[in-house]
Amino acid sequence: MGRMDVQSFKAAEKLPLIVVLDNVRSLHNVGSVFRTADAFRLEAIYLCGITACPPSAEIHKTALGAEDSVEWHYAADTCDVVRSLKEQGVVVFAVEQVEGSVLLPDLELDPSQRYAVVMGNEVKGVQQAVVDLADYALEIPQYGTKHSLNVSVTAGIVMWEFLKRLPIA
Repeated sequence: MGRMDVQSFKAAEKLPLIVVLDNVRSLHNVGSVFRTADAFRLEAIYLCGITACPPSAEIHKTALGAEDSVEWHYAADTCDVVRSLKEQGVVVFAVEQVEGSVLLPDLELDPSQRYAVVMGNEVKGVQQAVVDLADYALEIPQYGTKHSLNVSVTAGIVMWEFLKRLPIA
């Protein structure tokens, strides 16, 4: 299928997008985010708080080795990561349903800019302190009876939308 190997992946141009996982409990969700981040050649993943880190058999089960290709970092405090990213000039979106959020179809991005998206805990969402620190909140419109999506599904939808707006070679 013409896929690149891990070394080629590490050297390749990346989508200027970082995913920050804020206290994500499920190791399967973490693995799924790694796998999607590999598919869309993201810059990096930050695993924060209680979010599990590789090596882990449960993460590997869904990541299928993407934990080896995608750059990742661990930090105990998500707020520290958001502050650091903002100091580096990264525009940070908390993916959360809040007043004043940007609806995903209305998202406009600058191709010269780097971005980060914070995905929250499966039950509690993104911590309020993190939402407060973020530059923007981003929301996926939902039209059914439920008010949330699985975090790995949300991550996939958001990553895809960023890729469509910030194509890489």
